[in-house]
Amino acid sequence: MTTPPVGPSSDAFPSAEVPPADRPGPMSGGYPQQPYPQQPYQPSPYLVPPTMDHPQGTTILVLGILSLVAVQILGPVAWIMGSKALAEIDADPTRYRNRGTVQAGRIMGMIATILGAAVIIFFVVVFGALLAAGS
Repeated sequence: MTTPPVGPSSDAFPSAEVPPADRPGPMSGGYPQQPYPQQPYQPSPYLVPPTMDHPQGTTILVLGILSLVAVQILGPVAWIMGSKALAEIDADPTRYRNRGTVQAGRIMGMIATILGAAVIIFFVVVFGALLAAGS
């Protein structure tokens, strides 16, 4: 009794082929190692960028500029509106993106209010001194 030959030329496995060593293939080392495929950038769903400007941001900035340049009575209005808007922005920072604009208008309103108060105090002191000197 003879045993059938075992190996690539065996008739028991007619479809099995062994690639020759000189032909490139995964077993012969002819292909260069491929790095892992580059995955496209996908932002994290947990870091959602702000979606809109605060609706009063531009108004606060304009009021702050006007209070410094022309009408100082608008300073407290810009200061109060800016403080409220900043509180809203800080309560939900993922919703609004113009915090700098609101903060700039608020600071200009603060400066205008302080300058206006200083001018009023100066005139009260000067007129008080004049009244005291005249009597």
